[in-house]
Amino acid sequence: MKLLNLELFYIIAGGFLLLVAGRIAFEPTAGKRVGAALFWGLLAVIFLAGKALPPVVVGYMVLLMVILAATKQLTGAPRWEVTAEMRGAAAAKLQNWIFLPALLIPATAVVGTLFLSKLHVGAWWLLDSANLTVTSVCLGAVVAVGVALRLTRAPLVTPVVEGSRLVQAVGWAIILPQLLAALGGVFSQAGVGPVVAELAARALPTQYPLGAVVAYCGGMALFTICMGNAFAAFPVITLGIGLPFIVQLHHGNPAIMAAIGMLSGYCGTLLTPMAANFNLVPAMLLELKDKNAVIKAQVPLALGILAANMIIMYFCVYRF
Repeated sequence: MKLLNLELFYIIAGGFLLLVAGRIAFEPTAGKRVGAALFWGLLAVIFLAGKALPPVVVGYMVLLMVILAATKQLTGAPRWEVTAEMRGAAAAKLQNWIFLPALLIPATAVVGTLFLSKLHVGAWWLLDSANLTVTSVCLGAVVAVGVALRLTRAPLVTPVVEGSRLVQAVGWAIILPQLLAALGGVFSQAGVGPVVAELAARALPTQYPLGAVVAYCGGMALFTICMGNAFAAFPVITLGIGLPFIVQLHHGNPAIMAAIGMLSGYCGTLLTPMAANFNLVPAMLLELKDKNAVIKAQVPLALGILAANMIIMYFCVYRF
């Protein structure tokens, strides 16, 4: 038995989204509140009962959410309930302690993965070993909320109020990673991988070990730029280039290939507006004049890391 598993945190997320839908539905000043409440309500049901529902039902619910987003039924973020002066005063009072809740999330993830996963009493385990890292991150988020409430002395309703404002600001982009990851699975089932392999074999010097590495890392980055998500690119590029050329032809290490390949895909995430939740939403939340300012700032770092990934993979994947 697992005391803390992923299903528990799905229920917590679903309950929060249900509260968001309720706040929008009963907010008299919200425009198009019916469509917005329905969108977040559907997402809440998917989190709460998606595992029990037939996949085709969940699919139609997602399609309805896409229609609601495409017809601009989502409301924008409500105005701040506190003034800028009040926020500035609170930040000055907390100083660097304000970063503690954010830092607790990765810290809890590391501690949970390395230590908490080993805690158990008989058959009762603290964390779900099947989804250890994700469960630890979710636990870190819950711990961070509790610490933030303690630091700020805010009322218990604050996480719902401010969380609701934040998810409304992010809007439809909040489900983009899941949709693109699912699309990657569809591409894999549709046989896009072999087509990519054939095109790569014709256009690139994959018969050489270095050529295969450059094709794989570059393909992960480029496909991620097009798709907006490295999880969507991974099954296609790995089945199309990584496995046939790096692993089978040149006898490379698949674990090293996959790990560095995902990092190469993340470099593509830094370069594309398709990754709206990463690159466009922060510009909106920070009220930047240039909506592509985040991408422009990330370009040198992304290209540098991509080049480093190619070098590291070439010197490691064929030798370990």
